Formats: sequence, structure tokens, C-alpha cells
Amino acid sequence: MQIGEVAERTGLTQRTLRYYEAIGLLPPATRMEGGFRLYSERDLRRLEQIVQLKRLLGFSLAEIRQIVDADELLQQMRAENKADPDPVERRARLERAVQIIQEQLNLVRNRIVAMRELEARYERRLERMRERIASIQTAGHPAASAAPAPASVQEPAPAGTR
Repeated sequence: MQIGEVAERTGLTQRTLRYYEAIGLLPPATRMEGGFRLYSERDLRRLEQIVQLKRLLGFSLAEIRQIVDADELLQQMRAENKADPDPVERRARLERAVQIIQEQLNLVRNRIVAMRELEARYERRLERMRERIASIQTAGHPAASAAPAPASVQEPAPAGTR
């Protein structure tokens, strides 16, 4: 796939794709004879993962790079384990995989904690606003709690008062 098609499928700009390549978040694309970038399905899957981590979870590019690099390392380790009959080597790779996955899980958990803290802050703010509204309504001024209608909806002034 050429850069324009990848950009369209991922919702990223061509400039962003080139930037991700320049900072190493995306491996350099193979080039066609005319110098056009050519992306593989694997590149597309990596970009989709990057987009999900950035948009859905708000990860920084450094965090995203850590996650996608770890995923690639895990895939490599899985392939090595399939080909290696030595149980000692396989166990060592599996223990390393557990460590890598734990690091990824910690990143996600830290993000969840931060989001829950933000949620709690907004819930407290909302509760304070509702308490203010309730105190105004119960202060013996029921009219004070009613917001004035917008000018375009207000009733016209009586004739002769303009």
C-alpha cells in the first residue's frame, strides 16, 4: 500500500506517517522505483495499534513506542520458543515475556489510575455545582433558580413601553 492509502485507512496524515518513520515508531517503509513508500499489512497493523493507544488511551509517543516494541519482541520470542527444543532457554524467554507483559500492564494501570482521578475530580465538581443549585432553590427565592429566557424567546414588552 502506498502512503496515501495507509493515511486514509488509519486516519493519519501522510506527514504523521513520515514523522513516525523518522522517529523510529514505524520501521522505514520499503521504496518503489520512483521512491514512493510502500507499506505492508504488518505496518498497517502496527499503525492501527499506535492510533488506538494514542486516541483511546492518550499514551505519549514514547509510551506507544515502548508498547509496540515490546509487542514485537514478544512475537519474536514466541517464534524462537517454537523453534527451540531446549526447555531451559524456553523457560528463560517465557520469564522475560512475563516481565515485558507486566511492564505493559503497569503502563495501562497507571493510565487508568490517572483517568479515575480525573473522573473523581469532575464528579466532585459536578456535585458542588448541584449543591449550589439546590441552595439557591431552597433559599426562599424560587424565581432566582429559574434562568431568564434568552432574548429571542422572551415575551415582547407591552405596547407603549418601548
